[in-house]
Parts: sequence; structure tokens; C-alpha cells
Amino acid sequence: MPKRVLVVDDSNLLRNAISRCLTRAGHEVVGKCHDGDEAVLFYEKLRPDAVTLDVTMRGKDGITAAEEILRLDSKAFIIFYTLLDIPDLTARTRRIGVRNIVKKGDEEELLRTLDAA
Repeated sequence: MPKRVLVVDDSNLLRNAISRCLTRAGHEVVGKCHDGDEAVLFYEKLRPDAVTLDVTMRGKDGITAAEEILRLDSKAFIIFYTLLDIPDLTARTRRIGVRNIVKKGDEEELLRTLDAA
């Protein structure tokens, strides 16, 4: 089932690549954000079905943004889409309640995770 997705990454190139991947798969990209502050504002306004969220960004990082989004909506579906080492990141993200972590570049896994939402 197609999802309404908010894409958050501080790289314009990656935001656009993620958006193209999602759109090609039939999902609707409802917003693109360049940092965690913008992600929280857009989430509150748009209430997407899912958020792809980079972890390391200038300004508010992805983990802090995820915490704030989850305070707004405890059922928010967040996928950390990152270049960071996933085993090291898992403990940090589980602490805040996010279990979905996908390595950047693995579009198939991103789509499978999104489809599971």
C-alpha cells in the first residue's frame, strides 16, 4: 500500500535520490527537509505515514528529531536511513523506540521496511 513519506537528509543530492526511489515505488513524498528542526515542524504539519531520517545532520540531529516526533505522535513510523555503522547505532535508537535502521544505498531494504509500516 502506498505511503505518504517525509524525507529528511542534510544532503540535497540524497534527499532527491531517496525521493525518486520512493516515488518510483508508488509512494508519495509529502515533504523534504534538510535538518531535524525542519523535520519536526513538517511532521507536525503533514502527519505523514512514515519518515526517512538521516542520523547525522547539521543543527538538530536525527535522533533528537525522532525523540521530538515521537513525543508528538508515539506511533510515528521512523526509518533511520544512514551511513553510520548499524550495530553501534542500534542501541541508541532502540532507547528512543525506533527499531528501523537501513544502510543508505540499500533501496530494496528501505522499500521493504516502508512496506512493513
